[in-house]
Amino acid sequence: MSASSVRRILRRHRLDPAPRRGGPSWTQFLRAQAGGLLATDFFTVETVGLTRLYVLFVVEIERRTVHLAGITAHPTGAWVTQQARNLLMDLDDRVHRFRFLIRDRDTKFTAAFDAVFAAAGMEVVKIPPRAPKANAYAERWARTVRHECLDWTLIWNKQQLHRVLTDYLEHYTGHGHTGR
Repeated sequence: MSASSVRRILRRHRLDPAPRRGGPSWTQFLRAQAGGLLATDFFTVETVGLTRLYVLFVVEIERRTVHLAGITAHPTGAWVTQQARNLLMDLDDRVHRFRFLIRDRDTKFTAAFDAVFAAAGMEVVKIPPRAPKANAYAERWARTVRHECLDWTLIWNKQQLHRVLTDYLEHYTGHGHTGR
């Protein structure tokens, strides 16, 4: 609906537009909330031998810091839950800064996975079904790592993929991709 339509309807019903509110703009609001947000997802990589590897990663929204949580050919709920525990240990004293974890509805994210984050004081927010844009930061990073790195590299095995992604993350964080 256009702004002129809204104006016309308000006039017809003799209603004034809402007053301008004080406080932060939408951008300021989002930036203020970003410090407490993590986003997680998977992407897959096909090796030269046609083995599919699953990469679990977590993005700190405010700083755009990406954590490589794990790589496996067989992601089970138990494996994903253990990777969550490992991530929280790596975040150590910074874990209290995060209030929300955004994730999709993949069945690999089990109740036990959610409980790990709940025990750390975070609320797990599941995006709506078939709505990848609701987890845009994670989706964007997966697209970036593919475009800038993985589309140009033949991957032989899990160990090589781990080395490639670790090197790429060093490059990514060292070349201005982090921050606002």
